[in-house]
Amino acid sequence: MKNLLSMEHVTPNEIEALITRAIDIKHGRPVMKLNDKTVVNLFYENSTRTKLSFEMAEKKLNVERLPFDVSTSSVSKGESLYDTCKTLEAIGADALVVRHPDNKYYEELEHLNIPIINGGDGSGSHPTQSLLDMMTIYENLGRICGLKIAIVGDIKHSRVAKSNAEALTKMGAEVYFSGPVELQDNTLNIPYIGIDEAVDFCDVIMLLRVQHERHESYAQMPKAEYNALYGMNKERMDNMKPDALIMHPAPINRNVEITDEVVEGEKSVIFEQMTNGVFMRMSILESVLDGEGSNNHAFEKRYAVTQ
Repeated sequence: MKNLLSMEHVTPNEIEALITRAIDIKHGRPVMKLNDKTVVNLFYENSTRTKLSFEMAEKKLNVERLPFDVSTSSVSKGESLYDTCKTLEAIGADALVVRHPDNKYYEELEHLNIPIINGGDGSGSHPTQSLLDMMTIYENLGRICGLKIAIVGDIKHSRVAKSNAEALTKMGAEVYFSGPVELQDNTLNIPYIGIDEAVDFCDVIMLLRVQHERHESYAQMPKAEYNALYGMNKERMDNMKPDALIMHPAPINRNVEITDEVVEGEKSVIFEQMTNGVFMRMSILESVLDGEGSNNHAFEKRYAVTQ
């Protein structure tokens, strides 16, 4: 795999290979020796989980991480994203992890000769989050194909919703959206259902952060009111199927889209998602830094994601 830009560009076979490899790494299988590789993480937006899990993944792979701080770089002098990335390529970086506020920022980087891993672009896509989510679903439920999965909340502004809808559908899941009418995105060919309907029959309920900064009306809505209308709480958790999962990409607005008692409740795999983020990003880094991709290597496949 040369780049990881969006789930639109990733095939089912590549998804399966990345999940398989991430699970193998988690179970203690040997990792590649990448101590001769250098990666730069360019985060033009704030991040906790994505940035730090990439740093941890790089550390575990013995990848050299070249520090980069947007605020102290020539970006403050007006340097373009393309020129910054070409500079890092010129001085010897082997790959770049980029998070940027512009949707599809990576389209201006097509002339780069080193891999780009998209750490999130505006409200467009978040492929590494989607992959770690699918890994978590597969580990817990043993399959992805045929599952019924509801993505609930601020669909309109969520890159996680878009990436997961694309990837999960590609892998054979039945995907539904749920949330306030004002926060829906009808450009996506995904049916909308009510939260209680989703709770009744779905195998996975994936909550999304309400992005208060993007819509004043929901910033002013009382937490309890939003949760009662659209969120996950103990009553709804108790009504879910016995083996169903509750997920959230975080950061979490506690007691808004999900109540405190549910965050670490018996059906929640939210912190497991964070753990799996490190292993999935190790799998991705191996794939892009190896040149040919992990799915072309002699790693024993012990899992069939689409069975």
